[in-house]
Amino acid sequence: MNGSLHLRVNGIEVDVPIGASVAAAIARITPYCHRSPRGDLRGPLCGMGVCFECRVCVNGTAYVLACITSAQNGMEVTTDG
Repeated sequence: MNGSLHLRVNGIEVDVPIGASVAAAIARITPYCHRSPRGDLRGPLCGMGVCFECRVCVNGTAYVLACITSAQNGMEVTTDG
């Protein structure tokens, strides 16, 4: 699987290898994926979709689990809920 995908995370252009997760794309710019209701910064913890610490908004859809979602060309990801 050669090549890369291009997406935006919090408005920043990010390139990742084909097959990478959204969490991997986020890690290119910040260690944090989601902010809790109390305002604490959070990041991926389990890496397999169990803990829900990596919730992000993808293309306008909230509560997407970044660790188990494959990155796609043109995705718009926001990490603030």
